[in-house]
Amino acid sequence: MAKNTKRSSDELTQLASSTLTNNNSSQTAKKLAGSVLSQANTDNQTGKEMETLASKVLQSNKYNDQTKTLAASVLSQSNKKR
Repeated sequence: MAKNTKRSSDELTQLASSTLTNNNSSQTAKKLAGSVLSQANTDNQTGKEMETLASKVLQSNKYNDQTKTLAASVLSQSNKKR
């Protein structure tokens, strides 16, 4: 499996952190935020389930721009060979 060297930026980790502490954030947004934070300073890369969730979020009109930003970050850190 190819190693992913991408990391979540400080700006995205701040967005993810505020998403997790916001009681109005959806469960989907919180899942994506957790994934973004888990990739901040580690070699972790996006798993298949998170890739699928992030893809669905980006294709839907149901989610706001912040959730889509988190989804885009998650997908950008996925395994390109999958």
